[in-house]
Amino acid sequence: MIDIKEKIAEILAGQLDSLLNDAEGSLSMDEIKSMIEIPQDKANGDYAFPCFKLARTLRKAPPLIAKDIAAGIEEEALFEKVEQVNAYVNMFVSKEELSGITLDAALDPDFGKSDEGEGKTVIVEYSSPNIAKPFHIGHIRTTIIGDSIYRLYDELGYKVVRLNHLGDYGTQFGKMIVAYKKWGNADELEKDPIKYLLYLYTKFHKEAENDPSLDDQAREAFVKLEAGEEEEVRLWKWFSDLSLKEFNRVYDMLGISFDEYDGESFYSDKMQRFIDELHDKGLMHESRGANVVDLEDYGLGTALITKSDGSTLYCTRDIATAVYRKEHYDFYKNIYVVATQQNLYFKQLKMILKLLGYEWEEDCIHVPFGMVSLENGQILSTRGGNVVFLEDVLNNAIDKTREIIREKNPDATEEHVNEIAKEVGIGAVKFQELSNNRIKDYTFTWDKVLNFDGETGPYVQYTHARCASVLRKAGDDVVAKAQNINALDMSYISGENAYELVKLIYAFPEVIRDAAYKYEPSIVTRHIIDIAQSYNRFYHDEHILVDNEDEKLAKVALTIAAKNVIKTGLGLLGIAAPDRM
Repeated sequence: MIDIKEKIAEILAGQLDSLLNDAEGSLSMDEIKSMIEIPQDKANGDYAFPCFKLARTLRKAPPLIAKDIAAGIEEEALFEKVEQVNAYVNMFVSKEELSGITLDAALDPDFGKSDEGEGKTVIVEYSSPNIAKPFHIGHIRTTIIGDSIYRLYDELGYKVVRLNHLGDYGTQFGKMIVAYKKWGNADELEKDPIKYLLYLYTKFHKEAENDPSLDDQAREAFVKLEAGEEEEVRLWKWFSDLSLKEFNRVYDMLGISFDEYDGESFYSDKMQRFIDELHDKGLMHESRGANVVDLEDYGLGTALITKSDGSTLYCTRDIATAVYRKEHYDFYKNIYVVATQQNLYFKQLKMILKLLGYEWEEDCIHVPFGMVSLENGQILSTRGGNVVFLEDVLNNAIDKTREIIREKNPDATEEHVNEIAKEVGIGAVKFQELSNNRIKDYTFTWDKVLNFDGETGPYVQYTHARCASVLRKAGDDVVAKAQNINALDMSYISGENAYELVKLIYAFPEVIRDAAYKYEPSIVTRHIIDIAQSYNRFYHDEHILVDNEDEKLAKVALTIAAKNVIKTGLGLLGIAAPDRM
């Protein structure tokens, strides 16, 4: 698609060449483009060019320079109007020109895709639940935000590796092993693995309050696990296999998959290299029997590398993980989608990598997000058994959607109802999670998650279905003709509502870039809400399937473009775009 800003820069460059006559201080194309502004007040045009920087070179007052430039470009077909206001050249883009440029690109279902990331690998680590613990509502943020970030970078042409860095190692498994040996029942575990493991984990912590020796037993069990003791390894693998089977059922509901499950255990034989390297470089020292890296000089406290019993920690494994990923994938970016609670930890990890001499540490990106709490102010806690299962949330959303569909469409087939209920119900949960800035803390409430009114996923999905309905009514022949840009008369989509929609569609590729490079899916969410609202205004205020063939073709073309963008936008959020609701 033609970049309007770049096109304006080319027009301005031609005019400036004649004014500057190769004078010292002339501007390059990139400089001109960077100077072009988008006025907040639309009365000042779609774009504006300030002339202050040219005053010294031309030895002329900025308003006079602006007047000369305006006079020189006002006949350009791109502009509907050009005017000089003080030191600014205000440019109003021709509605017909912008509509033509936009539809020419947006009639392609792949509108928004680019190859700017070609040849570069981006790793996105997300979800990463702990084995033998519940997949609860707190995991929804990393899972859905991470999946959307993957989709955004994939849309920009990067090779994206989706990693689920399972929490399948650590002292917690010593606790689970001890708890199972003391109180476990194989039949109960096989019947409902996650809930039973949660019961054991909660029981362990309650019992440990009265019997601290249980914590010592747990540490001993984990040391045996690290040493490869047969019984400990058997139980650990059993817990892991059962847990992953349960997790995958939820991932299937969410439509989320991964390229690799590289649990922490994968790096258990890769850590000693870095423990030795930290020691050899004098970065690690002993403190109360443990090994630590002192980062006080950097305002980052102390990082624990190994405990006094010799067992490893997250940091030990994550150093090995980062280096393995660089050596294995040669990543352009290594993105960790992990809660804000770990901000300090990731600063410590990156500083240790830097001190070890790994200059690519700056390409390790921590993408934080706000925390989840419950309505009563409680924090989600596996240890205390205070959790809301994510699967329950998804099933409730599907059930509520099914009820709504049956009320509104009593004649709908059971198969259709179930399919749409899943697409819309799960879409509602995802959209609600991705509709606010990721850094904000989040209070889980059933009413909010299951609210389908207002600026919601179901509203955007319904708008997509409305577009599809319009196209079905238009008929295949009209739709085919409307996709021929040369057959369209853009004057028919220059009304206020239509043109506002055109501008939002034109902005979509830049919205994708902005969301990707800011790691902020809510930018897409907000934009497709705007597009849906704009299309619905256009739909209500203007007749689309009119008798005038030229007008109908132009408006059907705009409907096709809106449908394409809404579908792509929902897809970037991991949400289905049904043609019927």
